[in-house]
Amino acid sequence: MASVLEIQNLQVSYRSREGILSSALAGVSFDLMPGEIIGVLGESGSGKSTLAVSLVRLLPRNGEIIRGAVHFEGQDLLRATPDELQQIRGRCISLIFQEPSLALHPTLRAGEQVRQVLAAHSAPGKSALNERTRQVFAQLFPEDADRISRSYPHQLSGGQRQRVLIAQAIACGPSVVIADEPTASLDSATQMELLAVFRTLRERMGLAMIFITHNPALLSGFADRVLVLYGGQVVECGPAATVLASPRHPYTKALFQSIPAIFEERGSGRKTKLPVILGDSARSSLPRGGCPFEPRCTERMSVCREREPSLVNLSASHEVSCFKYES
Repeated sequence: MASVLEIQNLQVSYRSREGILSSALAGVSFDLMPGEIIGVLGESGSGKSTLAVSLVRLLPRNGEIIRGAVHFEGQDLLRATPDELQQIRGRCISLIFQEPSLALHPTLRAGEQVRQVLAAHSAPGKSALNERTRQVFAQLFPEDADRISRSYPHQLSGGQRQRVLIAQAIACGPSVVIADEPTASLDSATQMELLAVFRTLRERMGLAMIFITHNPALLSGFADRVLVLYGGQVVECGPAATVLASPRHPYTKALFQSIPAIFEERGSGRKTKLPVILGDSARSSLPRGGCPFEPRCTERMSVCREREPSLVNLSASHEVSCFKYES
């Protein structure tokens, strides 16, 4: 089966006011299969959001794609014209932003904001637009679609606003959805509800999804594969069941140990101090040579300071970038 999206050696940098380039993504490569959910995991500053906006070329003005390719249906999106990108964004590939209170227009009703997405990619007439908008809201809000559609963003809860963003993303029937930390500002119960919504949409629409998060607990039973980013590089990638149950890279292990749901027994009532990853993940703290995680790694060796590790195949579908596994 051919991949629906193929990312090859994607390198992205940001330019400071002084004109100095700072690397944000350093050679990221992976593919996305039809109907697949890939979870992209990492701390703040690891390059997750840069990856999301780079795939649809929505980088800020100081962002530059240095090299690489993003192939969608045989076309390299990094070389597409503005008109070609306009036809692809929203209609074929949709991006769901992290904070709905910033992404939604405060003075437009929720229904109008979805209707405008539909109108930008088709011209079926007012009645057809209204009907399609009603259908989309019925999918996301089966019990209260009309009220939500008539509401302004400030009249909705955080979970409802996030569902409106999802409604915008699926309105035109895309084949790929990129969700950038869509549950970050929500309570745990609402997070689980949204994950159930994404599962249902994948089943009904055959969506392929890149789901970005800093919380590995959200990916269990949800993602098919997990891709771990650190310092703008892929340090581990493999089947979700394998990576979540038996992480191999020292960074992945440390990240999992820092999550309360994994570290402490639920309902115990005991307050337990969580382990932390010592050191700083800021780009300015990354070493100029060697493994980018070396300064913070409890398993580092002398070779880790000398050169960067390459991705090693632990199996046909599981890769890790660590000298521990080099033969």
